[in-house]
Amino acid sequence: MSMGVVSDPRFPELGQVQNSPDPAWLAVIKFDDQGLVQAICQDQKSGEILMVAWMDKVSLKLTLSRGQAVFWSRSRKEYWHKGATSGNVLLVHEFRVDCDGDALLFQVTALGDGAACHTGRRSCFFRKLDTKTQEWVI
Repeated sequence: MSMGVVSDPRFPELGQVQNSPDPAWLAVIKFDDQGLVQAICQDQKSGEILMVAWMDKVSLKLTLSRGQAVFWSRSRKEYWHKGATSGNVLLVHEFRVDCDGDALLFQVTALGDGAACHTGRRSCFFRKLDTKTQEWVI
């Protein structure tokens, strides 16, 4: 099930992907009641977690056909090709699913300046809790 997007000039292959039959491997993935699943992006070389986003079946198929991360934006209600405007594309090398089928893991290389976070940082996980002060440290 797609998220209701009929066409989008940024994704000329959208109609074809939406209308393509689901591959058998897709049955292992458990999408939530909104048709989404969490997608974790991890640097292929360092193992660093770069970001977490959401995917539906269509964004997953777009990701695999392009070899670059495409997600579903819950706030904007649209597909987004990571790095399309910033140049910080996530090149996908490998794709895994967890034991429950409700989380995806992508081994990626961050192109451009290597920033995966919209704040311009390498990783979205740049804040750490200092347990002594009970404050977030960057």
